[in-house]
Amino acid sequence: MNVFEEIRNREQTRSVKWDMRASVFGTDDVLPMWIADMDFPAPDIVNERIIERAKHGIYGYTIIDDKVRDAVKNWQFKRHQWSIDPQAISFTPSVVASLHIAIQALTNKGDNILIQTPVYTPFFNVIKQHGRQIIESPLVLKDGRYEIDFAHFEEKISSGIKAFILCSPHNPVGRVWTEEELREIARLCLKYDVTIISDEIHGDLVYEGHKHIPIASLSDDISQHVVTCTSPTKTFNLAGLQVSYMITENKSLKKTIDETIKLEGFDSLNTFGIVALEAAYEGGEQWLSGLIDTLMTNQNYFIDAINSQTDKLNVIRSEGTYLNWIDCSNLGLSDQELSTFMTKEAKVGLNRGSGYGSPGEQFMRINIACPHQLVKESADRIIRAIQTL
Repeated sequence: MNVFEEIRNREQTRSVKWDMRASVFGTDDVLPMWIADMDFPAPDIVNERIIERAKHGIYGYTIIDDKVRDAVKNWQFKRHQWSIDPQAISFTPSVVASLHIAIQALTNKGDNILIQTPVYTPFFNVIKQHGRQIIESPLVLKDGRYEIDFAHFEEKISSGIKAFILCSPHNPVGRVWTEEELREIARLCLKYDVTIISDEIHGDLVYEGHKHIPIASLSDDISQHVVTCTSPTKTFNLAGLQVSYMITENKSLKKTIDETIKLEGFDSLNTFGIVALEAAYEGGEQWLSGLIDTLMTNQNYFIDAINSQTDKLNVIRSEGTYLNWIDCSNLGLSDQELSTFMTKEAKVGLNRGSGYGSPGEQFMRINIACPHQLVKESADRIIRAIQTL
């Protein structure tokens, strides 16, 4: 059977997505379509390499050698035409950990940090937890697609911003930023001496007709102002293995980041995470191609099903990621009522849009990285519930 169609039971595996339904939604009687991991097994090469390593039976401290660094370098060049120095790479357990490190290393308490809302919830947390100030430049929804209001962006960024956290591709609205958009972001950040912390964890998950461009790859001048945070974990469903990395081509910034990593005690990685990264980057492309085909099919089905059977929802078509952003404003429900409706009536576990900032109110986020049968079931449940209103 196609690995992307087989439904595997993830219950009783300590899965956050499946085994925490009762604590998150108040009931386990929901189809979980929320947290951003996939219901697909990792590529065979990853599983085989992990099993092979486990047979050795000794799990002592593990080094990250040049072969691992070269795997990252080769992947970035092959997939994104970005030529990097392997010594520009710093390893961390997760992109969220990388964001914490970058904020601590490159900003000071009280500094203003700019974000584009609605945006990935941890962006808010890493800013607030370290005593920095959140400044928002909301994205603009225009004809079913989000855009950057560059006049507003410049107004905010010129007002004393220390760093800008870019989400590229953007979670949750699914934009894959164009070269023109990225160059304008970079121009303004360089003009006002703002460091760009770029979360590019979804960079490999881009649909036909779109291309992810690492913002640091645009020019040498731009790269000197950018710290890129990324990982194979979203691409290959490896989040539980805790492996991620930062690419910092500015040697002074890199030194500060590495010193902060050591202070936080993040100077080693999980043995199996290292194995998985190397294996996925060396032999995971065919699997990834099949994944993207599956995601495109799932997205097309979900949007067509919703649009053909109700005018109460507007599903924003994603250009990348495996997430869809649903405009539920036509239901006329409050934020709490909307969440309760999806949980209690539709019996589908989604992410509340308000968690991504106030511009996300009246929205919900759905994860379509699962066998098609589950995407169909989620659409059917939502449609049936709406038809009873």
